[in-house]
Amino acid sequence: MIAKLIGTVDEIAADAVVIDVAGVGYQAFCSGRTLARLPPVGAPVQLLIETHVREDHIHLYGFIDRAERDWFRLLMTVQGVGARLALAILSALAPEPLALAILAQDKAALARAEGVGPKLAARIVNELRDKTGGLAETAAALVAPAAPMTQGAAADAVSALVNLGYRRSEAYSAVAAAAQRLGGGAGTDALIRAGLQELAG
Repeated sequence: MIAKLIGTVDEIAADAVVIDVAGVGYQAFCSGRTLARLPPVGAPVQLLIETHVREDHIHLYGFIDRAERDWFRLLMTVQGVGARLALAILSALAPEPLALAILAQDKAALARAEGVGPKLAARIVNELRDKTGGLAETAAALVAPAAPMTQGAAADAVSALVNLGYRRSEAYSAVAAAAQRLGGGAGTDALIRAGLQELAG
């Protein structure tokens, strides 16, 4: 199995890159995020690779970093999410915002990815909420509040900000930061005000 490619960029297409490794061109399908971060044609490049072998083809999927590759693997565990759809999700949401969307149960954020409807977005959130483990640690460390976000004043504050028109993941992040700053005993009104300040900043 191919796990990594180190070579030079030979060609960049809309959904893939060809990497020349000692005269052999390897085509790797990539997310928009990875494609945007590639160096120009002729420049050296290194990609992490996920190899998928089927009866009728061998496909390589390339990732600019380990976080994106790990999320690709995790997304593929969800029923109805294939490789192309996983790349579409990673094109719409980088690993950290994706982790935050899962933690915040922000189905709308996931539904922004091409090919992801409301039902599939809900399934992704439900199936991955308890599977993210270490992949969500960075996002959790950034937004984890002193009190649980699923109940009480914090949840009410998130709901209020969503009703004001903010996306759920934005509201979750803002209220989480406000809860860290104010402490676990902060009330709903204080969290809403502090959350609005976070969003304005």
